[in-house]
Amino acid sequence: MDFKNNRNGNGGFITLNKESEEVGRLTYTIFPEESKLIISFVLVHPKFEGRGMGKYLVEDAIKFARENEWSVYPHCSYARSVMTRMKDIEDVFQ
Repeated sequence: MDFKNNRNGNGGFITLNKESEEVGRLTYTIFPEESKLIISFVLVHPKFEGRGMGKYLVEDAIKFARENEWSVYPHCSYARSVMTRMKDIEDVFQ
């Protein structure tokens, strides 16, 4: 499994792939003046649902935010649900 961050200006998406097949993607918007990354949407294709793949995408977005010293705001209800259960992310999510 590998992640690819497709950033274009202040937005983009992260894809999770297994071999040559896309498992899912997470879309985001960056507000550099606020040092904030907003997770807009998390999608896992039906074939891969129920295996924690969405959580992996959220974790990769958190890693990306940490690398850039941004906070994370989960606009997506799924991402918010995942993040409220995660530990040790207080540096990016209040």
